[in-house]
Amino acid sequence: MKYKIFGSKTGLHASEIILGAANFGTKKGYGADPDESKKILTAYADAGGNFIDISDVYQFGEAEEIVGNYLKGQRNNFIVCSKYTRSSDPNPAISNFGNNRKSMRQAVEQSLKRLKTDYIDIYMPHYDDGVTSWEEIALGLQDLVSEGKIVYAGLSNFPAWKASAIASATKVTALQIEYSLLQRTADRELMPMAKEFGLGVMMYSPLAGGLLTAKYRKGEAGRISHSSGADYSEDEKTKLIIDELVLIAEKYETTPGQIAFAWNLSKEAFPLLGARNINQFEQIISATEINLTADELTKLDALSSISLGYPHDLLNTVRG
Repeated sequence: MKYKIFGSKTGLHASEIILGAANFGTKKGYGADPDESKKILTAYADAGGNFIDISDVYQFGEAEEIVGNYLKGQRNNFIVCSKYTRSSDPNPAISNFGNNRKSMRQAVEQSLKRLKTDYIDIYMPHYDDGVTSWEEIALGLQDLVSEGKIVYAGLSNFPAWKASAIASATKVTALQIEYSLLQRTADRELMPMAKEFGLGVMMYSPLAGGLLTAKYRKGEAGRISHSSGADYSEDEKTKLIIDELVLIAEKYETTPGQIAFAWNLSKEAFPLLGARNINQFEQIISATEINLTADELTKLDALSSISLGYPHDLLNTVRG
């Protein structure tokens, strides 16, 4: 596995693929049990991976516990990113919810215990709760950095205006966004903002919930079919993208999902690989061996491109 500097200012060497641990544990009634999770963690480390993404809400804290048990004796070899907002409690009290500093303080202390560590490398609110001011979030994150409980601060699922305000007020290092061939709205504001502030970008859901694997075309079940319950259908843009993935996959004798992941790897960012079992992990990790041609990348870029909207479309016109 290759390594890249995380952002433009940290000097931190991170593996090009981040291991997403949302499926570690079974407290929510699905996911990888501790033994299967350990297999995935071991395979990831053996492949050269050193970056694990997690949250207190994943499997109501069980995911953090599994990662903490695995890291015993090798904690310093890994970059650990964790998140808070929703809490690990299935039914959190109103005072233990959201992005305020009280919630942040309680959450980080509990995560440190579950992870069996005295520091978290990257810590961030999981999403903008819509009520906590950016000043409150910035102050809380800075406090945690000053106290040594976290090394770097980050933001996940925040609008660009609020993220830039926080990044201007305190040192933010990471930005976590949804990004795939079917979700590129971050190109409008979030990606340019991250570049301006030198943030390392973490891209989750690179396979769009399994949609880009083309498995739903075959009638297979997955996250999307379980959650929607509706008959599977594709709009014209989705169809064209998946058709192209299938075509390229045939050339490389691989799968559409691996091609989609390889496309994400071509970006100046770090895709998350989330797997529920070792077979899924081994299939997707092999995307690192695929070198898409410039023409293939250009075609996929064109098929998945979006209108940047106002004022970008206007500016592109007047600037020529």
